[in-house]
Formats: sequence, structure tokens, C-alpha cells
Amino acid sequence: MTDAALPSPSPTSVPTALPRPAEDFEQLKKVWRTPTGLRFVTSVNNTSIGLLYIGTALLFFVLAGILALLMRVQLAVPDNTLLSPGTYNQVFTMHGTVMMFLFAIPIVEAIAVYLLPNMLGARDLPFPRLSAYAYWAYAFGGLAFFCTLFFSLAPDGGWFMYPPLTGEKYSPGLNADFWLLGIGFIEISAIAGAVELIVGILFTRAPGMTLRRMPVYAWAMLVVAVMIVFAFPAVIAGTALLELERAFDWPFFISERGGDPILWQHLFWFFGHPEVYIIFLPAAGMVSTMIPTIAQTTLVGRRTIIVALVGVGFFSFGLWAHHMFTAGLGVLEMSFISAASMAVAIPTGIQVFAWIATLWNGRVKMSAPTMFLMGFMFIFVLGGLTGVMVAVIPFDWQVHDTYFIVAHLHYVLIGGMVFPVFAAMYYWAPLINGNQMSETLARWVFWLMFGGFNLAFFPMHITGLYGMPRRVYTYDANLGWNLLNMLSTVGAFVFAAGVVLFFADLVRTLRRSTKDVGNPWNAATLEWLPSESYGNRSIPRITTVNPLWDQPTLSDEVARGQHYLPNTATGLRETIATSPVRAEPRYVMVLPGDSWLPLIAALGTAGFFLLLTVKIMLLAWIFGFVAVAGTMAWLWQSDRKPSIEEARVSDDLVLPVNAKGTASQSWWGTMVTLVVDASIFASFCFAYIHVSMRLQVCPPPGAALPALPWQFASGGLLLASSALMILAVRALGKRRLPWLVLAALGCAVASFLLDLNGHQFAGLDPTATAWGAAIGALLSYQGLHIFLLALAGPYLCLRAWRGMLGVRSRATLDNIALIWHYTTLQGIAGMVLVHVLPLLME
Repeated sequence: MTDAALPSPSPTSVPTALPRPAEDFEQLKKVWRTPTGLRFVTSVNNTSIGLLYIGTALLFFVLAGILALLMRVQLAVPDNTLLSPGTYNQVFTMHGTVMMFLFAIPIVEAIAVYLLPNMLGARDLPFPRLSAYAYWAYAFGGLAFFCTLFFSLAPDGGWFMYPPLTGEKYSPGLNADFWLLGIGFIEISAIAGAVELIVGILFTRAPGMTLRRMPVYAWAMLVVAVMIVFAFPAVIAGTALLELERAFDWPFFISERGGDPILWQHLFWFFGHPEVYIIFLPAAGMVSTMIPTIAQTTLVGRRTIIVALVGVGFFSFGLWAHHMFTAGLGVLEMSFISAASMAVAIPTGIQVFAWIATLWNGRVKMSAPTMFLMGFMFIFVLGGLTGVMVAVIPFDWQVHDTYFIVAHLHYVLIGGMVFPVFAAMYYWAPLINGNQMSETLARWVFWLMFGGFNLAFFPMHITGLYGMPRRVYTYDANLGWNLLNMLSTVGAFVFAAGVVLFFADLVRTLRRSTKDVGNPWNAATLEWLPSESYGNRSIPRITTVNPLWDQPTLSDEVARGQHYLPNTATGLRETIATSPVRAEPRYVMVLPGDSWLPLIAALGTAGFFLLLTVKIMLLAWIFGFVAVAGTMAWLWQSDRKPSIEEARVSDDLVLPVNAKGTASQSWWGTMVTLVVDASIFASFCFAYIHVSMRLQVCPPPGAALPALPWQFASGGLLLASSALMILAVRALGKRRLPWLVLAALGCAVASFLLDLNGHQFAGLDPTATAWGAAIGALLSYQGLHIFLLALAGPYLCLRAWRGMLGVRSRATLDNIALIWHYTTLQGIAGMVLVHVLPLLME
């Protein structure tokens, strides 16, 4: 999608508008009205979902904090018997898991879902029901996962779940399975949010908001969403492999059968270290948004900060083995990772110096956000310094798996994310009901949290240097750790007192009567425009980086409906889609309304994974059917022919309603999803390469590759399947379309059956060796895609027979064709890799 030949106004022009009748405004409010009572759960509006998301993430923050306090009480004195060793293992595993997977990632996505549409000048994100599904899946799955603690079924292998200790031999119960299936499922929810954010940021910005004018926070979230797309698939693939090992005895991580526990570490940390920056970068974006406001001056080095955000995202993927210096990697590999670990400090430091320069240039008022931002910079810089220390390999060898690492991790994560999030809560709280939180109480909250944090975690550096290892439930009184541990415990409770006081003030603020939000901080960004559930009265045209400062009449103009789309042109929810670089108006994007279907699909998905874990198979498949049916029903409603072809969005601009092909938001959403899909497949390919390179002879003795005739026939059928889908796309509107789709499906299924038979005739047994299991994983993943096509093909045919496919309602056809061609490419790539790699290793 390019920005060439744009028919819209020039970047500096402002749309002309006549006074709008009151009926238009009433219709707009009616279409976007948030349901009340029980029907509130059907809301898909970003403000509703965002607030639910934030509230649920904060609940998990509190729950994980309670677990942390239990650990600190246990470690306050030596030889404590408050928690048994098994219970302590579950508590520390759940603490880390909940903080990392159920709080840190969800809270940054939740704030983005709530803030970004208004900050970008859009009415909502492009896939509101996807946001609702992602939230409900996270809420149902996360709460059920946490409740395993009350039934002694919580995982107990650490939040990183290293095999072989988490394999079936050493963890025979269901505890590890809950982690593997639950976390893999929750990560899918995070990826859904990332797809929504990428498409929303690129294609729903206000007209005139070019990439150069886009808020730094939006840049940060765009970088983070792209990082999620490439990083999170690795942990999904890793959890799938470990669950296959536990459930079906496929020995990916069992050394005796050719597996390698280090494979898990590679997959996990390829996700795990970028995740640290996935958590930090949204916080950095919020800081870059708040600091100019509290200093009342423009951000110093804005472009440099944006480049630094991209640089941090790039470097973060070179750091995964930062956690593996003691795992026996080669000297060259460790040296490269060590250098990258130090290099990432450069773009991070650029941002810190730019923030300090901005504060220096402005006139700073010591408000609640200011205090938390100052605390953030102090704590995060200390965490960054210890990060550089552990990037030095000999030093890391000394402190690895000691409390020094615990201290470093918390200085980076709490300092780098929790303090900015609390600053953001104080800063953006007035958007909810117009009321600010108490400045007096904020000072108590800050000093309790800041002082408690440093009292809790700074002594851990010394405890670690004294040799106290991580993940021990008690210690001997003669080791010299007593006072340090007691100080850490006292500090943890002081920190918790600050958190309790914060939530008390938050509840008090939310219970106050609603009033006009206004712009209490005199901020420059668009989220402070007058807005309701429909967003802004009209979608503004932006001509500057700081619109509310440089366009002083913008707020009144927008409120009077003098900019774009001051009504509902189709009688449905809409926003304006703009070009990705120059943000010129392209078309009116019709958005789906409130529905029970995302809730039903999420409940079915969560039930399927959880019931599968406890092996209640019949009920699990019933829930799986509910999930598929709910998803298909919501997709069925999404691709409908619009009631009109064009809409007048201002007195001098008419735009088409919806778009097709590569101009459509659904096409780009599908493309981003396929990048995720390809990343998962690449992780499975990496697993195959890794276990193959450990072999002295490949294939291993007693194993053989599938015969080439089977593979050629299977690949030929895949190509024929894609060719038939190309013909089906060209046959849009003709009777032969569904028959071409069914023929394509027949070829795809026949291809997989031939491939499966080829593996069986070769005698490949995935339980015999890790090499055979890796090939089995590639084949199984291809089979999953064939199953998806078996659902999509008849669905597409049914839409064709019902007359629901046409030139202006073809998104279903285009998107399924994309998935079809990707499945062909993936299948052929898997076959080539399986056969070519052994030849290269001869």
C-alpha cells in the first residue's frame, strides 16, 4: 500500500464543514452507545475493553504481589517452616509467571488499547471484536490458571520451566501441563493484541498525522507490537514441543534419545529477553509523552528517541543467550551476545539523556506523575548499570542464579515498567471520569513505594554477592544472610503499603461523580480532546507534532463537528482509514458493533485448553467446537456489503466505504498473522536443525527420510491446490467458484495424506529419537494448517452459495486465499528442509 496519487486534500488543508444538525450527533451517540447492565460484557469499544483490561492486569499485579510477600515472610528468618519446599516452589513459580505473563505484557497492551485510538484521532481500533476476544481469553485463562494454586496444581518448575526438570520423568503431575497449555494460550491473546495495534497504528491515524508527526508513544507501541510478532512465537513453539514430549513421549529435550535441554533455553530466551524490552519500551513511550507535558516544553531529540526505540527493538533479538552464559555455549557466541548486551545500553541511554534535557529546558511542577518519573529514572538507571555488569561474562559466571540477578531483574522491571505505569495512572486517570487522584496521598504512595522498593531489593545485590542462590526456600542461620533478608522483607511490606494506599485512592477517585475531563495537564496530544464512547465528535486533521499546543482552536473545532466524519455515514460504527506514511484519507472503515460472540469464542477457547490439560477430553472438544463456532459466527458478520458505496466525510471530501485487496485492514491483519505463523514454523525448523546438528550421523541409525516420490507427489498436490485457489479468486461472482475451492481443498488434504504415508513408510517414529520427533512436529504443524483449510474451505463455499461474496464484499475470499498460499509455501519449505539438511551435513 503506497501513498502515491492521493486524491485527498493537501497535508496542511483543514476540512471545511457547515454546522451539523443535532440529529446527526444523536445518531452518532446512539450507534456508539455502551451497553449497560449485564450486556456491558458484549461491549467491544476500546474504552470499555481497555478499562477491563487494565483492571484485570492490576488484579494480577496484586495477586502476584501477595505471593511475593509470602516468599519474603518465608525468607525473613533462617530455617523458617511457614511454607513447605513444594509449596514454596509453586509460589515462586506462580509469582514470576503471573508478573511476567499476566501483568507485565497485558498491562502495556491494555493501556495501549485504551489510549491509542484517541491519541491517534481514531474512533476505535480496526478489529474491536479481536480486542474483546483477546481480553476475555486472557481474563478467563489467567484467572483459571491462577486458581491452580488452591488445588496444589500450580506449576513448580520456575517461570522459565527448564527441562529436564519439567519433563514427565521429574514432574509427573499436571502442574507443568497447566503452565505449558495455559501460558501458550495466553501468549496467543497477546499476539492478537499486537496484530490489532500494528494495523491500527499504521492505518487509522488522523488525517495529516504522518509518521513524523505520530506520537512517540504510538511509535513505541508499533515497535513493541512488531517485536511481539517475532518473539512470542518462539515460546509458543517451545511450549508445544515440551507438551508433546510430556503427553506423547516425543523426546525433544531428553538427551538419552538425541534431545537437548538447551534447545528449550534457546527458544524460551529468544522470547524472554526481547520480552524485557517489550515491557520497557511502552513505558519509555509513556515517559516520552508525559515528560514534555510536566515540563511544558517540546521533547528534546524527538527523532533521535524514535530511532533509539527502533534500535532497542533491533538489538533485543541479539540478546537471547544473555541468560545462557553458563550453559556451555562457544566462546564466539558468548562474545557476540556479551557485546550486544552492552550495545543495547546506548539507545536506552540516549532516551534517558533526552528526558533529562527536556526537564532541564522546561519548568517542572512536582506533581504525582513527576515524582514517579523521577523515581523511574533513578531505579532504571541503576538496573541498567547492573545489566552491563552481568553482560561481562566472568562476572556473570560468579553471580548467575544468585540473588544479585533477582535484584537486577527487579530494578529493571519494576523500575523500568511499574513506576512509569503508576505515573501513567496518575497522569491519565482524569480521562475516566474527569477527576484527578489526590496529590497529597500521591506523595505518601511514592515515598512508600520508592523507599520500600530500594530497601527490599538493594540488599539483594549484597546477598547475591555473599552467595545466596535463587529459588531456595530457606537457609542456615550461620551463612551471614539474616539481616539482609530481614531488611528485604521489611522493604517489601513498605512497598506493599504504598500499593494499597494507591488503590484506595484510585477507588475513591473512580467513585466520584463524573465531570468534564478538560485538559488538566495542558498536554499536547489528542487523547485530551473532548471525547465519549464514540471518540471525538469529528476526526481531526493534524498539521503539527503537538496539535493541542500548535492548533489552539482544534478542540472547539472538533467538538463542533467541523472536521472529518461528524456523523455516521452508514448508520454503523466507522472511522477513517488513512495511508500508512502520509496519513491521507483512503476510505471509511466500517467497524463491527457490540456482540456476545467474542465472549463466547474466548470462553470456548479457554475451556478447551484447560479441560485438555486435565484430560476431560469430551468436554474439551465441546468447548473447542464452541470456540470455532463463535469465531466463525463473528467472522460471518464482519464481511458484509456496505449499504452505500461512498460517504461524504466533510463538505469537500467524499471517500469510498470499505476497501478490498491490499487496501483492506483485514488483508493486512491476515498478513501480520501469517508472519506470526511463519515465526512459529521457523521455531520448529530451528528445533529440527538443532537436534540434527547434535547427531554424529544424520539421519541417525535406524531412521530414514521419506521417499522422494512421496514428497514430490505431495508438493505437486500443494501447488495444484494453490493454483486452483488462484482460479477461484478470478472466478469471483461465478458459479464455479465454490467447486474450485472444494477441488483445492481435496488437493490439500490429499497432499497431507501422501506426506503422512511417506513418513510412515520410512518408519519414522517420533518417540524413538528427537530427530524423528522434530520431523513429526513439522508434519503436525502442516496438518494443523490443513485442518484450518478444511474449516475455511466449506465456510467460503457457504458464503458463495449464499451470495455473500462480491466485488465489494470479498475480504473473506482474499484472506482465505492468503492463508491457502501460505500453507502451500510452508509445506514445501518443510519438505525441502527435511531432505536438504542431511545432505549439507554429509
